[in-house]
Amino acid sequence: MLVSYKWLQDYVNVQDLTAADLAEKITRTGIEVDGIKQISAGIKGVVVGEVLECSQHPQADKLKICKVDIGEGEPVQIICGAPNVAKGQKVPVAKSGAVLPGNFKIKKAKLRGEESNGMICSLQELGIEGKLVPKEFADGIFVFPEDVEAGEDALSLLNLDDEVLELDLTPNRADALSMLGVAYEIAAILSEDVRLPEVSGETSNEKASDYISVKVEAVQENPLYTAKVIKNVKIGPSPLWMQARLMSAGIRPHNNVVDITNYILLEYGQPLHAFDYDRFGSKEVVVRMAKEGEKITTLDDTERTLTSDQLVITNGMVPVALAGVMGGADSEVNDDTTTVLLESAYFTGPPIRSTSKYHGLRSEASSRYEKGVDPSRVRPAAERAAQLMAKYAGGEVLDGIVEDDHLTTEPAIVSISLAKINRVLGTDITVAEAEKIFARLKFEVTVEEDVLTVTVPTRRGDIAIEEDLIEEVARLYGYDQLPTTLPKGTATPGGLSKIQEKRRAARSFLEGAGLYQAITYSLTSEEKASMFSIEKRPPVTLSMPMSEERSRLRLSLVPQMLESISYNVARKNEAVALYEIGSIFLNEGEGKQPEEREHIAGAMTGLWLDHTWQGEKKPVDFYVVKGILEGLFQKLGLEKEISWQAAQIEGMHPGRTAEVLFAGKVIGFAGQIHPNLQKELDVKDTFVFEIQADPIFEYDVPLLQYVPIPRYPSITRDIALVVDQDITAATLESVIRKAGGTLLKSVYVFDVYEGKNMKDGKKSIAFSLTYADPQRTLTDDEVVKKHDKVLAALKDQTGAELRSS
Repeated sequence: MLVSYKWLQDYVNVQDLTAADLAEKITRTGIEVDGIKQISAGIKGVVVGEVLECSQHPQADKLKICKVDIGEGEPVQIICGAPNVAKGQKVPVAKSGAVLPGNFKIKKAKLRGEESNGMICSLQELGIEGKLVPKEFADGIFVFPEDVEAGEDALSLLNLDDEVLELDLTPNRADALSMLGVAYEIAAILSEDVRLPEVSGETSNEKASDYISVKVEAVQENPLYTAKVIKNVKIGPSPLWMQARLMSAGIRPHNNVVDITNYILLEYGQPLHAFDYDRFGSKEVVVRMAKEGEKITTLDDTERTLTSDQLVITNGMVPVALAGVMGGADSEVNDDTTTVLLESAYFTGPPIRSTSKYHGLRSEASSRYEKGVDPSRVRPAAERAAQLMAKYAGGEVLDGIVEDDHLTTEPAIVSISLAKINRVLGTDITVAEAEKIFARLKFEVTVEEDVLTVTVPTRRGDIAIEEDLIEEVARLYGYDQLPTTLPKGTATPGGLSKIQEKRRAARSFLEGAGLYQAITYSLTSEEKASMFSIEKRPPVTLSMPMSEERSRLRLSLVPQMLESISYNVARKNEAVALYEIGSIFLNEGEGKQPEEREHIAGAMTGLWLDHTWQGEKKPVDFYVVKGILEGLFQKLGLEKEISWQAAQIEGMHPGRTAEVLFAGKVIGFAGQIHPNLQKELDVKDTFVFEIQADPIFEYDVPLLQYVPIPRYPSITRDIALVVDQDITAATLESVIRKAGGTLLKSVYVFDVYEGKNMKDGKKSIAFSLTYADPQRTLTDDEVVKKHDKVLAALKDQTGAELRSS
């Protein structure tokens, strides 16, 4: 809601407060003021000028030489290119030395050899948005009414020196969608009275009921419909002050009749609509629900097909308006309109909201009906509009108001005890103070003992229960005056749990390793539900699936990760690395909720390194995936509990897949997906991993212990072992570590050989072993003795033999 500071002073005394001070007080009582705008900020030197002469520029077809009286004695010469400039006009003139929006300074100049001492301005050049400029001045200069004087301050006449407060209203405060509603709010804040507009005026001897009748068939949607008739109107521009106020509020002026209906909408918050009586098509108004497929052409010249749940105004035969949303083109007010049929009605919110949404039409009227208008203002708004049409359009108001009234709305009556108000707010407000607050709000209140019974006017439809009254007391008492207390009891400081910390650490590491987080569907197809599952159970089936492709709860994250890989590769993104920390669902039996477990999964394809400048390219392989997981385990302090073993898993490559063991128990796997599956997904070599998160997140990592840097040298021995092809390096390493005891500090594989000079069914695996003692220097004899023990254990347990050189 845009609120003109100058216009507001018509209704309430702001006690010489500045707009900024007023905005601060409004914000402190619950309605946020988003900002204050003054269009003329920085503008100076703009006055009214009278065009005394206007002739063609001798050197330019589109320029004219104007002699303009700006109220300073001798007229000045101004070159103007506006197509509508003419002799006798009163126009806004930026004098030489003036400053326009954007710090644009006006200086004396010569245009095609002719001197120009200023600029005749359009409204856009004065800072008004083009969509708010009256259509007749949209492509040229603005022309003032004849009653203004040359030399007057043009900014003041156009209300550009006004300050406009932008209110950010919550949906419940529909009462503040009008100037009067805002005036009531400010009057309550400042303990002032509200000055309501005087509604009076002469009426004709003719009766409106002789010209029109009203019948409402959709009583629930339209409890009250009223109509007035104004004859002999003369369509023309509305008064300048009214146009200026409308533009300040964000509404474009049209003509005196339409502008008056919009002015009343802003003033009272009551939407009105003016029909051309002679084009209406009958002498009766019938309000009903539309017939399915019925059509209407609205004011925006768009033909719209209606549905049976939309409320329409008809002439008894065809729709002439979408109730509360937009009028019809056939009955709109035109330049030749002489008789106006004025509608003022109370429509309920739901049908207006659904119609507005269905047709994509949101108007100032519909937004107010959606939130709820004050039923007690329907008739006064119509009378006020008729009065203004008589005054500014020369109209003759026919006697009476024609209506169909089924409205039974009564003011809400809410009772509350003073004890409850003070208990909720923590205050010591007295009965007298509470009464004064409600009196400032213009609420009637009676007191019996400590119970206050409040009669809430219909303009405040948001107040219906005790808590609403407590809020009103708190607002006007002052939120900043409410006492503050600390919570009682023992407070527990906030923080992340150990599992949350580890989950964040895992995300941070995987992203630091170059993987992007993915979030995939938990629902999948029957075919994919059990693929790659670490624990085999029947998948959970949804009772009402959206489709067969999303009919099961997943047992693994990998199938959805592969969908993402395939989707990216199909769109030429060929190097993809993704991870997900998400849930899988294990079937607990019929009639039971599935068990939800957290897993960590990843999928990678394409190049892992692509350093074009150095000519280095490295595709993703098994060891990239294994290295990422080992880095993650090290980050979480688990590396000593982790081991690997070769595995055969359905859907995975038979020779490039390993299981991950934590404390000797399988918790996941890593490797390349099967070539057949790669072909099906139309991807190149793709590697995946998936591990259970709970065991590694719940593991209590031992406290770090300081180990001194070794002071004594270590001794390294390299061995090449010939073993059967089915014996893994992990098996050999386990035997080596067990036999090596505490003196063996590290073991790692540095070579695997199969080929020439190797017997069938055999392979060579080379290990590097490091021996050391932190307390002393080992002798060769000690190392040889320990090393021979290792070799003997390897021969006894695996049949390994040293490879001859």
